[in-house]
Amino acid sequence: MIFVYFLLIIIGFAVTIKGADFLVDGASALAKRFGISEIVIGLTIVALGTSAPEMVVNVYSSINGKDELILGNIIGSNLFNTLVILGIAAFIYPVTVKKASALFEIPYSLLATIVVAILANDIFLKTGNTNTLTRFNGFILFIFFAIFIIYIIRMTMKDMSDYDEGIPEMSLSKSSILIILGMVGLTLGGKLVVDNAVLVAKSLGVSDALIGLTILAAGTSLPELVTAIIAAKKKKSDIVIGNVIGSNIFNIFLVLATSAVISPIKFKESLNIDLGVLSLGGILLIIFMFLGKPKYVVDKKEGTILISLYIGYFIYMMIRM
Repeated sequence: MIFVYFLLIIIGFAVTIKGADFLVDGASALAKRFGISEIVIGLTIVALGTSAPEMVVNVYSSINGKDELILGNIIGSNLFNTLVILGIAAFIYPVTVKKASALFEIPYSLLATIVVAILANDIFLKTGNTNTLTRFNGFILFIFFAIFIIYIIRMTMKDMSDYDEGIPEMSLSKSSILIILGMVGLTLGGKLVVDNAVLVAKSLGVSDALIGLTILAAGTSLPELVTAIIAAKKKKSDIVIGNVIGSNIFNIFLVLATSAVISPIKFKESLNIDLGVLSLGGILLIIFMFLGKPKYVVDKKEGTILISLYIGYFIYMMIRM
């Protein structure tokens, strides 16, 4: 039976890769057609599309009371996005970040992690008797998401054009169909990979916490990974950074918020270490932006640092579990 699971995982990877290709091409063509910068497209359409697996998994987990899977999936996915996906993309081709992204979007992604840590640590901060992300906390996260959407709308109005002239002309209907097919491919392919990877893990006796932080996190981040690799190969830095940072923000301020509103989420203090590593990743990105040379670029050396940090964290996580 495990052979069947592995076969379905391979099929899932193939569908995801093709879906990412469609999404990047369609999104780039749409940006060119309307004169909207690719960073806006990356932060909205691409980020939302690649965050769909996290939303599906977390809503299902909320309904079934799987708190460890919910938090492990979100924290693990954002760690994978920041350290592995951005690291690999930078290793393929230096990721050039716009000044606006360095000043707002990357710090806002770091803020998302800090907000979750503050809201979840009720006992430590003496705001409650149990560490729980309540429904009220979920609505607070939604407010931060609304602020981010307002920022995107304002940026869309100010930041027109700035796209690659080499992008082929494409009709609105064709680019829209490619985006839709890409999102469907990413979602279905990602679900195939995640579902069957979890079945393999459970057959080997792996815990929910470990599944959430590793298999689910990497599996639901697969759309971001494939999209970032393809975008990096096509030298679409804005789509790479928009995809990664936008997905991180969506994951916490939309996906986690939705999960908390559906059902309050119990928070284990041990997850503070994971939030700490995620915060470190965000701090490193800010350092790369302003102290690295050249500024506003994540290059191969810095990408290697991010990947190395994840490898160290992964080894620690295996020992901890």
